[in-house]
Amino acid sequence: MYVPPKFAMTPDETAAALAAARFAHLVSHAPDGLHVTPLPLMYDRATHALIGHVARANPHALAEGAESVATFAGPHAYVSPGFYATKAETGKVVPTWNYDVLAVYGRLVIHDDPDWVLDLVTRLTDLHEDGREQPWQVSDAPEPFVAGQLKAIVGVSLPVDRVEGKAKMSQNQPDRNRDGVVAGLTETGDVAVAERVRDIQRGSTNANGRG
Repeated sequence: MYVPPKFAMTPDETAAALAAARFAHLVSHAPDGLHVTPLPLMYDRATHALIGHVARANPHALAEGAESVATFAGPHAYVSPGFYATKAETGKVVPTWNYDVLAVYGRLVIHDDPDWVLDLVTRLTDLHEDGREQPWQVSDAPEPFVAGQLKAIVGVSLPVDRVEGKAKMSQNQPDRNRDGVVAGLTETGDVAVAERVRDIQRGSTNANGRG
Protein backbone atom coordinates (compact mmCIF):
# COMPACT_ATOMS: atom_id res chain seq x y z
CA MET A 1 0.00 0.00 0.00
CA TYR A 2 1.31 3.45 -0.87
CA VAL A 3 1.72 5.32 2.40
CA PRO A 4 3.41 8.74 2.28
CA PRO A 5 5.19 9.36 5.60
CA LYS A 6 2.82 12.17 6.59
CA PHE A 7 -0.14 9.78 6.33
CA ALA A 8 1.46 6.81 8.11
CA MET A 9 -0.11 5.69 11.37
CA THR A 10 2.27 5.42 14.29
CA PRO A 11 3.03 1.91 15.63
CA ASP A 12 0.69 2.56 18.57
CA GLU A 13 -2.10 3.75 16.25
CA THR A 14 -1.60 0.73 13.99
CA ALA A 15 -1.71 -1.67 16.95
CA ALA A 16 -4.89 -0.03 18.25
CA ALA A 17 -6.50 -0.22 14.80
CA LEU A 18 -5.59 -3.91 14.52
CA ALA A 19 -7.11 -4.68 17.91
CA ALA A 20 -10.29 -2.80 16.98
CA ALA A 21 -10.58 -4.24 13.46
CA ARG A 22 -13.87 -5.98 12.78
CA PHE A 23 -14.91 -6.27 9.10
CA ALA A 24 -12.45 -6.89 6.29
CA HIS A 25 -12.06 -7.57 2.63
CA LEU A 26 -9.78 -10.60 2.37
CA VAL A 27 -7.86 -10.85 -0.90
CA SER A 28 -5.78 -13.94 -1.66
CA HIS A 29 -3.54 -14.74 -4.61
CA ALA A 30 -4.33 -18.42 -5.20
CA PRO A 31 -3.11 -20.63 -8.07
CA ASP A 32 -6.46 -20.24 -9.82
CA GLY A 33 -6.49 -16.45 -9.49
CA LEU A 34 -7.48 -13.75 -7.03
CA HIS A 35 -10.13 -14.48 -4.43
CA VAL A 36 -11.99 -11.67 -2.65
CA THR A 37 -14.24 -12.24 0.35
CA PRO A 38 -15.86 -9.66 2.65
CA LEU A 39 -16.04 -11.14 6.14
CA PRO A 40 -15.74 -10.37 9.85
CA LEU A 41 -12.25 -10.99 11.21
CA MET A 42 -10.93 -10.52 14.72
CA TYR A 43 -7.37 -10.16 15.94
CA ASP A 44 -6.13 -13.02 18.12
CA ARG A 45 -3.29 -11.63 20.23
CA ALA A 46 -2.11 -15.07 21.40
CA THR A 47 -1.30 -16.21 17.85
CA HIS A 48 -0.74 -12.74 16.32
CA ALA A 49 -3.25 -13.63 13.61
CA LEU A 50 -6.59 -12.57 12.19
CA ILE A 51 -9.23 -15.27 12.51
CA GLY A 52 -12.61 -15.82 10.93
CA HIS A 53 -14.58 -18.25 8.77
CA VAL A 54 -15.92 -18.64 5.24
CA ALA A 55 -18.48 -20.88 3.58
CA ARG A 56 -17.11 -24.28 2.64
CA ALA A 57 -18.20 -23.56 -0.95
CA ASN A 58 -16.18 -20.32 -1.02
CA PRO A 59 -12.96 -20.67 -3.13
CA HIS A 60 -11.13 -19.15 -0.17
CA ALA A 61 -11.73 -22.45 1.64
CA LEU A 62 -9.18 -24.03 -0.72
CA ALA A 63 -6.64 -21.21 -0.59
CA GLU A 64 -4.34 -22.74 2.03
CA GLY A 65 -0.96 -20.98 1.99
CA ALA A 66 -2.07 -18.26 -0.41
CA GLU A 67 -0.38 -14.89 -0.10
CA SER A 68 -3.12 -12.66 1.28
CA VAL A 69 -4.03 -9.21 2.51
CA ALA A 70 -6.97 -8.23 4.68
CA THR A 71 -8.02 -4.59 4.44
CA PHE A 72 -10.13 -2.77 7.02
CA ALA A 73 -11.72 0.54 6.10
CA GLY A 74 -12.23 3.14 8.80
CA PRO A 75 -14.06 6.48 8.63
CA HIS A 76 -13.94 8.12 5.20
CA ALA A 77 -15.53 11.05 3.39
CA TYR A 78 -15.32 13.23 0.30
CA VAL A 79 -13.52 16.55 0.85
CA SER A 80 -14.75 19.44 -1.29
CA PRO A 81 -12.35 22.20 -2.39
CA GLY A 82 -15.01 24.54 -1.04
CA PHE A 83 -14.00 23.58 2.48
CA TYR A 84 -10.56 25.21 2.07
CA ALA A 85 -9.80 28.79 3.04
CA THR A 86 -7.17 28.85 0.28
CA LYS A 87 -9.88 28.39 -2.36
CA ALA A 88 -10.70 32.09 -2.01
CA GLU A 89 -7.04 33.05 -1.70
CA THR A 90 -5.46 31.30 -4.67
CA GLY A 91 -8.00 28.96 -6.24
CA LYS A 92 -5.28 26.28 -6.30
CA VAL A 93 -7.31 23.51 -4.73
CA VAL A 94 -8.70 20.15 -5.85
CA PRO A 95 -11.17 17.60 -4.44
CA THR A 96 -9.88 14.66 -2.42
CA TRP A 97 -10.99 11.90 -0.09
CA ASN A 98 -10.09 11.49 3.57
CA TYR A 99 -9.90 7.96 4.97
CA ASP A 100 -8.43 5.50 7.44
CA VAL A 101 -7.35 2.07 6.20
CA LEU A 102 -5.47 -0.87 7.67
CA ALA A 103 -3.77 -3.53 5.52
CA VAL A 104 -2.70 -6.81 7.13
CA TYR A 105 -0.47 -9.19 5.16
CA GLY A 106 0.25 -12.90 5.59
CA ARG A 107 -0.34 -16.39 4.22
CA LEU A 108 -3.73 -17.94 4.70
CA VAL A 109 -4.28 -20.98 6.93
CA ILE A 110 -7.44 -23.08 6.64
CA HIS A 111 -8.95 -24.78 9.71
CA ASP A 112 -11.33 -27.71 9.17
CA ASP A 113 -11.39 -28.87 12.79
CA PRO A 114 -14.97 -28.54 14.15
CA ASP A 115 -13.69 -27.71 17.65
CA TRP A 116 -11.49 -24.89 16.29
CA VAL A 117 -14.37 -23.51 14.25
CA LEU A 118 -16.82 -23.75 17.16
CA ASP A 119 -14.40 -21.86 19.40
CA LEU A 120 -13.95 -19.26 16.66
CA VAL A 121 -17.66 -18.61 16.08
CA THR A 122 -18.22 -18.49 19.85
CA ARG A 123 -15.51 -15.87 20.27
CA LEU A 124 -16.73 -13.85 17.29
CA THR A 125 -20.27 -13.92 18.62
CA ASP A 126 -19.21 -12.91 22.12
CA LEU A 127 -17.16 -10.04 20.68
CA HIS A 128 -20.02 -8.59 18.64
CA GLU A 129 -22.77 -9.28 21.19
CA ASP A 130 -20.78 -7.61 23.97
CA GLY A 131 -22.62 -4.63 25.40
CA ARG A 132 -26.08 -5.75 24.33
CA GLU A 133 -28.73 -5.89 27.04
CA GLN A 134 -29.45 -9.55 26.29
CA PRO A 135 -26.43 -10.88 24.37
CA TRP A 136 -27.06 -13.91 22.20
CA GLN A 137 -24.74 -16.89 22.65
CA VAL A 138 -23.99 -19.79 20.35
CA SER A 139 -25.16 -22.09 23.13
CA ASP A 140 -28.63 -20.52 22.86
CA ALA A 141 -29.19 -22.45 19.62
CA PRO A 142 -29.91 -26.22 19.62
CA GLU A 143 -26.71 -28.29 19.45
CA PRO A 144 -27.78 -30.27 16.35
CA PHE A 145 -28.55 -27.03 14.54
CA VAL A 146 -25.16 -25.55 15.47
CA ALA A 147 -23.41 -28.74 14.39
CA GLY A 148 -25.12 -28.54 11.01
CA GLN A 149 -24.13 -24.90 10.57
CA LEU A 150 -20.51 -25.71 11.43
CA LYS A 151 -20.37 -28.35 8.70
CA ALA A 152 -21.06 -25.62 6.12
CA ILE A 153 -18.06 -23.45 7.04
CA VAL A 154 -14.31 -23.65 7.53
CA GLY A 155 -12.12 -21.47 9.68
CA VAL A 156 -9.47 -19.16 8.29
CA SER A 157 -6.54 -17.49 9.98
CA LEU A 158 -4.03 -15.00 8.68
CA PRO A 159 -0.82 -15.03 10.74
CA VAL A 160 0.37 -11.44 10.57
CA ASP A 161 3.58 -10.91 8.61
CA ARG A 162 3.24 -7.13 8.51
CA VAL A 163 0.68 -4.39 9.05
CA GLU A 164 0.34 -1.01 7.34
CA GLY A 165 -1.89 1.72 8.69
CA LYS A 166 -2.77 4.82 6.71
CA ALA A 167 -4.69 7.84 7.98
CA LYS A 168 -5.15 10.38 5.19
CA MET A 169 -6.85 13.15 7.15
CA SER A 170 -5.78 16.47 5.58
CA GLN A 171 -2.32 16.43 7.22
CA ASN A 172 -0.94 17.98 4.01
CA GLN A 173 -3.12 21.09 4.44
CA PRO A 174 -2.42 24.24 6.48
CA ASP A 175 -4.34 24.67 9.72
CA ARG A 176 -6.87 27.09 8.23
CA ASN A 177 -7.79 24.54 5.57
CA ARG A 178 -8.07 21.76 8.12
CA ASP A 179 -10.36 23.95 10.19
CA GLY A 180 -12.48 24.34 7.08
CA VAL A 181 -12.50 20.59 6.50
CA VAL A 182 -13.68 19.97 10.06
CA ALA A 183 -16.47 22.55 9.65
CA GLY A 184 -17.45 21.31 6.20
CA LEU A 185 -17.54 17.62 7.15
CA THR A 186 -19.50 18.38 10.30
CA GLU A 187 -22.07 20.21 8.18
CA THR A 188 -22.36 17.30 5.72
CA GLY A 189 -22.84 14.84 8.56
CA ASP A 190 -19.43 13.15 8.22
CA VAL A 191 -18.78 13.71 11.92
CA ALA A 192 -16.49 10.73 12.47
CA VAL A 193 -14.08 11.96 9.80
CA ALA A 194 -14.29 15.53 11.10
CA GLU A 195 -13.32 14.28 14.55
CA ARG A 196 -10.40 12.31 13.11
CA VAL A 197 -9.12 15.41 11.29
CA ARG A 198 -9.45 17.46 14.47
CA ASP A 199 -7.72 14.84 16.62
CA ILE A 200 -4.82 14.44 14.21
CA GLN A 201 -4.51 18.21 13.89
CA ARG A 202 -4.30 18.55 17.66
CA GLY A 203 -1.71 15.81 17.86
CA SER A 204 0.38 17.51 15.19
CA THR A 205 0.07 20.83 16.98
CA ASN A 206 1.13 19.31 20.28
CA ALA A 207 4.05 17.52 18.63
CA ASN A 208 5.25 20.82 17.26
CA GLY A 209 5.10 22.43 20.69
CA ARG A 210 2.34 24.86 19.78
CA GLY A 211 -0.46 23.49 21.91
